[in-house]
Amino acid sequence: MSLIIFLAIGAVAGWLAGNIMKGGGFGLPVNIIVGIVGAVIGGFLFDLLGIAAGGLIGSLITAVVGAVVLLYIISLIKKA
Repeated sequence: MSLIIFLAIGAVAGWLAGNIMKGGGFGLPVNIIVGIVGAVIGGFLFDLLGIAAGGLIGSLITAVVGAVVLLYIISLIKKA
């Protein structure tokens, strides 16, 4: 059951980050990947800043912040 929740958080985080950064989602598989990688990046950034986010909502916020950072970095690379 935790794997399903993990994938659902990844999908929602990827979709939200896609809407924030570009105005639309990327499709379910890419949203999940963006959300999962975003969760790793967000966890790293929150740890550096000393921010603790617990629970389901905290995990979602962490993943969305990380996914937005990931998409921003990708957009910088694409422009270069």
